[in-house]
This record gives sequence, C-alpha cells and structure tokens, in this order.
Amino acid sequence: MNLAELPTVALRCQHFGESGPPLMILHGLFGAGRNWYSLARKLADECQLHVPDLRGHGESPQVGPIDYPHMAADVLALMDREGLASASLLGHSMGGKVAMTLALHHPERVEKLIVVDIAPVQYSHNFDHVIAALRALPLERIHSRREAEAWLNQHLDNPLVCQFLLQNLVADDHRYRWRIDLDLIAEALPGIVGFPLDDQVRPFEGPTLFIAGGRSEYLKPQYHQAIRTLFPNARIQTIANAGHWVHSDEPEVFLDVVRCFLREA
Repeated sequence: MNLAELPTVALRCQHFGESGPPLMILHGLFGAGRNWYSLARKLADECQLHVPDLRGHGESPQVGPIDYPHMAADVLALMDREGLASASLLGHSMGGKVAMTLALHHPERVEKLIVVDIAPVQYSHNFDHVIAALRALPLERIHSRREAEAWLNQHLDNPLVCQFLLQNLVADDHRYRWRIDLDLIAEALPGIVGFPLDDQVRPFEGPTLFIAGGRSEYLKPQYHQAIRTLFPNARIQTIANAGHWVHSDEPEVFLDVVRCFLREA
C-alpha cells in the first residue's frame, strides 16, 4: 500500500526544539498532542520535536475515516509539509499502531521506531462503555468541569481515565460540548483495536524499541512473536511500576529509556 496515494487532512502540529534529529510523537485514542508537550519540552535540547493531533482528535479536522492507513498517511503528509525526508517516530497505544503502519509501508521515511505499550495485534477489548458514558453526559445541564467530572466518575470506574477524557470537553459561549466527534470515533473503534496486515508488507528492519508498562496488559508475552515477525530488530523493555500510560506513571524513567535509545548509533 502506498500511503502517499490516500487522501489526507492537514494535522495541527506543535513544535519543540530547534536542533538535533527530528522526532514525531503520536498520541493515543481520545488523546491529543498536548498530552505529550511536557515530555517534548524535556527532549527539546536534543531533538526537533513534532507533536501533532491525529485526525479526529484535538484540534485537527474531525473527519473520517479514522483508520491506521489514513492516520499514517496524514503523518506522512505532515512530514512532507515540514520538509522531513525521514524522522524517528514515537507512538503510544493507538499512536503506536499509526507509527508501526507508517514504518511498515514506508520504511525509508523512518529512522527509529518507539512503540509504547501496544502490539501489532487484534485486541479483544472495546471502548463501547466509554463512548456510552460520554454520549450520556447531560451537557445541557453541566455548568462546570467539576460537575462533568463528578457525573463521569459515577459512570466510569477510573477517576484518572475520567480526567483524561474530560480534556476533550470544551466550553463555547458558556455551554459545554465535546471537541471530538463521538459518532466518528465509535464507528472507527473496531478497526482501532485491530491492526491492518497487508500480505505485501515486508518487515521493518530499522532500530525498534517497544516499551511496556509492567502493570499493563497490552504487551503480553504472547504478543512478542507478532512483534518479532514484523519488527525483527525490536527489543522490548518493561518499566516495572507503570501502567498503560507509561510516560505519565514513570516520566523520568521513561525519558531515560527514550533518550538512551535515540542516542544509540
């Protein structure tokens, strides 16, 4: 598949750092580039960082299809727009699958690949309960973010996840709305928990690092064979006390791991 032939959208992108090799950071589902700004600032002394909002997320166009080929094509178009012949990619969760898709289909554009707590496999879980809770939030009766958080906490069992999701709640003229198109994302979810495998694709031979959260279930040992098949030069490193949001749970350890990998010849 030639991703360059797919229709693309112009991604909103924030930049950090003025010198060093380029690094593109790709966020996860329901997230946005801003989730990574703090980390990007800490890497800005040694990298040129490009931190976009993927399609259907943040301030990028809320258009479909939200699938891995189109999201990877958007990133490829962003690289072209910013004059990057190649770059290293760091992707978390959904963003990790976007990064893997780009590396597999256009390996000449990827220097190094960092995939955070996700594997190139089909997962059995879904996010229907999350979409249902977000749709059910009575926006017309919400007068503050605190009210929205209290309501959401009654319907989802993880306060940290609620706080993360509420980053998508914005106020216009004193009325709240979702920044993201919930119907668009709901339609995309079956594909997002999967991974597109093309019979014509060849393994990515470049330097690859998979970072797993020790308390997460996303990079189980049974997924390692799929990783080795598609990314034969990959190594897998576990950060013991981290969950799925590895970079938030253990930010300094995560940064050290990323820096060491990027500095390797």
